[in-house]
Amino acid sequence: MTISTQNLDIRVLRKQFNMSQEDLANRLGMSRPTLVKIEKGERPLSILERQKIVEIFDIVKSTGNVGIEMRIDIPQKNLDKFKQVLLYILQKVGSKPNVGMTVLYKLLYFIDFDYYEKYEEQLMGLTYIRNHHGPTPKEFVKVVEDMKENGEIEEIKSKYFTYEQKKFLPVESPDLSKLTGRELALVDDVLNRLSDKSAKELSDYSHGDMPWMSSEPGEELHYEAVFYRDNDHSIREYADEL
Repeated sequence: MTISTQNLDIRVLRKQFNMSQEDLANRLGMSRPTLVKIEKGERPLSILERQKIVEIFDIVKSTGNVGIEMRIDIPQKNLDKFKQVLLYILQKVGSKPNVGMTVLYKLLYFIDFDYYEKYEEQLMGLTYIRNHHGPTPKEFVKVVEDMKENGEIEEIKSKYFTYEQKKFLPVESPDLSKLTGRELALVDDVLNRLSDKSAKELSDYSHGDMPWMSSEPGEELHYEAVFYRDNDHSIREYADEL
């Protein structure tokens, strides 16, 4: 028996171990209707719930026997790669009048989460928080301050219509040897699709994405939620995999 890497098939696991929905729901500390939604793919598992599933079914020890494979949903930060992606974004679209901090946040978010959906691997692996205006990368401020001190980027203030705007421009070029061809191709795709949108347009668009909708204010967004995206946000052709 093999469980798809696209998501952790709770229903298959539960039946394999002759466990009722009520029993598993109790073990996970949730209601049976909530478990039903998870099994139908209407609600993603949180990181803590996935960890509980691993413990309940002893997945790590059973992997060799039942063919279960799991991706790592917890962000795996690669800050050096983040710096190169940021420099690349700024080099390509940083001078556009709409590209301030809010737009940068959303471009980084869609690059990270689109890559995870398409390849089931993390690119920068940043940690994104659900804030009022959309996903916000926790690591951004610290890394950008370091880059400013090192003379890699410069910060300027400008106005976008009536709004005060903080912009960043590259002083150094990105080290493209640290990014693979498919990573650059996906970054280019996101920039081509989204970099002309205003901060409000990108914020509204991110609010309709499943990682945002399945989290609470102030919570971290779960990468696994990309596998429950609607057609307006999904960038993967799942029908081709059948």
